[in-house]
Amino acid sequence: MSEQSQQKLYQHFANLLDYPGPDLDLVDQARECVNALTPEYADEAAQLALFLAFAERTPQGQLEEIYTATFDLNPACYIFVGYLMFGESFKRGKFLVGLQERYKERGFSAGDELADHLAVILRFVSTLDPEEVLVQELVEDCLLPVLQRMNANFKHDNENPNPYAQVLRAALSVLEQTHCVSASS
Repeated sequence: MSEQSQQKLYQHFANLLDYPGPDLDLVDQARECVNALTPEYADEAAQLALFLAFAERTPQGQLEEIYTATFDLNPACYIFVGYLMFGESFKRGKFLVGLQERYKERGFSAGDELADHLAVILRFVSTLDPEEVLVQELVEDCLLPVLQRMNANFKHDNENPNPYAQVLRAALSVLEQTHCVSASS
């Protein structure tokens, strides 16, 4: 996979894991992600096609409610990486400061979000060379463990499945595969 394609996938996942407010067309983002995954990641594209179908038939207000219930109210899937890694502790504060320093060094802005928001970290990683040590550290030490934990803790209810389960599983799978590919090259 080309460096540009890998960075684009990280950007797509960042968009899908960001709050689906009126400024973010979740249907378009999901469609773009499915299209970007299709050539090399057929299983992940199929998972995200389910999410796309959900986004297409769900009103905007309900999308926002489901996102909030999934990532803001559910401690097992809390969207802040530092919180999942360290809880509300001094270590999380140190982690946040370290991220903010890296962002500033690279001219990257977290916008209105905290630096450890999962979508913000994915967006930041999407701006960097995938072979860079910082990318490897963020993927290996932060993103993979947090996505693994979120997936393990995510309530998989077969009667009422949460559509974000597909996004989390696909993101984890792609990161695991791209990380292994970059580590072996």
